Formats: sequence, C-alpha cells, structure tokens
Amino acid sequence: MTSLSATVTRRSLLGGGLAVLGGQTEPVLRLDRRVRVALIGLEGHTGEILRPLPQLPDVEIVALADPDEKALAAASRNPRLKSARIYTDYRRLLDREQLDIAAICGPNGGRAERILAAIERGLHVVAEKPLAIELEELDRIEQALRRRPVRLSMLLPMRFSPPYLALKQVVDSGEIGEVGLMTAQKSYKLGDRAAWYRKRETYGGTIPWIGIHMVDLMRWTSGRELVEAVSFQAHFARSVFADLGDMENVTGTLFRLDNGGAALLNMDYLRPQTAPTHGDDRLRLAGTKGVAEYQAATGVTVVSTSSKPRVIENLPPARSLFVDFLQSVYLGAPPGLALQEILRVNRIVLLARQAAEQGRIVKL
Repeated sequence: MTSLSATVTRRSLLGGGLAVLGGQTEPVLRLDRRVRVALIGLEGHTGEILRPLPQLPDVEIVALADPDEKALAAASRNPRLKSARIYTDYRRLLDREQLDIAAICGPNGGRAERILAAIERGLHVVAEKPLAIELEELDRIEQALRRRPVRLSMLLPMRFSPPYLALKQVVDSGEIGEVGLMTAQKSYKLGDRAAWYRKRETYGGTIPWIGIHMVDLMRWTSGRELVEAVSFQAHFARSVFADLGDMENVTGTLFRLDNGGAALLNMDYLRPQTAPTHGDDRLRLAGTKGVAEYQAATGVTVVSTSSKPRVIENLPPARSLFVDFLQSVYLGAPPGLALQEILRVNRIVLLARQAAEQGRIVKL
C-alpha cells in the first residue's frame, strides 16, 4: 500500500514549492557559500526541506536516494529537483557526492543507520523523526555526534507553527502562571499505509512516530520537564482494522511533571475519512493563574485571572524549520530547536513506549 505521507510527499515533490508560510511570502535568505544537500528517502516531512527552496538561492538539492524507482521518477519531475542525481542506494550517494547536508527521511526502520552514515562522513544532518526506534540506536547517534563536529536537527515542524508559538508566548508572559496540567491529543485518519508501518522493526511504534511531536510541544510551551511515564497502546478492533499488523491505532500516556503536575497524551488513528481535515491536534495548558489551549475548531484561547476569556487573533508568523537550521549552521544564529532538546525528546518517547511494552512506570 502507499502511505499517506508518501502521497503528501509526492504532491510536494511534483509541485513547484512556493516559499509561502502562513500565507506570507518569506524573504530571500543569502548564505556566504553554496550549500549542497542530498535528500535521502522520499517519505515523511520532505516538504519542510523543499518548500523554502525558492527563498534559498544558495541551497541546491544535488542528489536524491530512495529504493523506490517510481518515487524517484516522480521527484525528478519537480523543476527544483530535475538536475539532482538519482540513486537507489543511499550509501552509493554518500560515497560519490560532495555534500554539506544530508536531509534524511524515509521509513523509520534503518533511519539511525542512515543518520550515522552521514555523521561519520562529516555531514550536517536534518532528519525525519524519530531519529531512532531503539534506545541503543539513539545512544550510538549521541556518541557519533560527540566524535564529529557536525550539526543535527530533526523535522518537528509543529514547533514553528503559529498556534504553538502563540501558546509559548502566553506561558512565557506569565499570564497563566506555573503550568501544572497538560492534556494533548493527536487524532489522525488511518488512510492507506505503506508496508513498513505494519512491522514493529520498521515502524517502531505510534508513540515514537507521532507522539514525539506533542511531547516536544508540551515540554517547550510549558517550560516543564517530564520525569516519569506510564503508557498503554493497542491495535484496537483488529477485526475492523485487520491490515494494521503491529501498528498501534490507540495509545495513552500519563507523564509526571518535574513540579508534581501531570501531562496526558492520547493518540489514535480512528478519525473518520469524512472528517474535514486529516488530523485533529489539541494542546491544553492549565496553570496557577489560568488556562491556554489550542484546537483547530476554536483556535488559540486563553482565560486567566487577569483577563476575560479571549481568542488570540494575531498569531505569530509561521517559521521554517529548515531555514532556522541553515541560519544556525551558517550564520551563527541560535537554533529554534537545540540538539539537547532533540535528543531528550527522542529518549522520552522511546521510554514511554517501553512503559507500555513492559506494563510499568518508567523514569525518564
């Protein structure tokens, strides 16, 4: 089967890719050198790399790698990728090309090996999430990053989107006080999924795959740390969803916060195909002075002891994760997503999955 992410990817690969974020055309970013990028794997958030290319005249996608020849042929029809050299084996690409950055997407299984291969060649890396689907793999990536002076980012674009930027601003302003409870949701349409979703060794689990987005947002917007977790996960209603294999379509995780509070994350692939959007993401932050929350149906809302309930109409502008990464690597700007945050959130989701598999509370 063809995955939904693959479908979205092919649309972004075939399109021209206007550099528009949040309805606004982004300014051109000049770097002091030509930056050569290889796109390894054509599934996932590849649009985060391709979309800002029109504003990046010094950045060129010089090579593509994917074992799917049809996907490569489709990608090569994108005007911005037509001159990219094509490989079905990423190792051959890494051996032959002169590169600065490896943008690594594709299936979850084997991603750690692809990241390690790029790091060992001294390349900067921007990778799909999660970096690894096993703790041992994550340890190897951390060790490799200590040996090599390269930079790494991960495709968590929700952190750079207007609603969550707004939630972060509300918490930082002190309006809702100290956050003591968070509730988060990710509910998706199942759609058609590629074969790698159906096997534990290539998928890695729903908690690492989509939970990593909300775990990052909970920590970042609230300023709180997650210190313990207990989780449940299931392939629910197997007779109805017979083709899922090992893929969990229902998960629930309860985290303890560093200040004694709690955070709850529920996720599902039960959203009907009749729903108006693919996903229904929600995040609610309750503090000592008020509550701030986001869901698409109501927008970003705030109620606090210092103001009447309101909807935040003027949201911060959307930002590009890839542009942020380039600015941090080549212009010395502080990254919007720091390496230690990336490694921490990867570890948390793998431990939260472990809590479900082992049926116990796990320290994070």
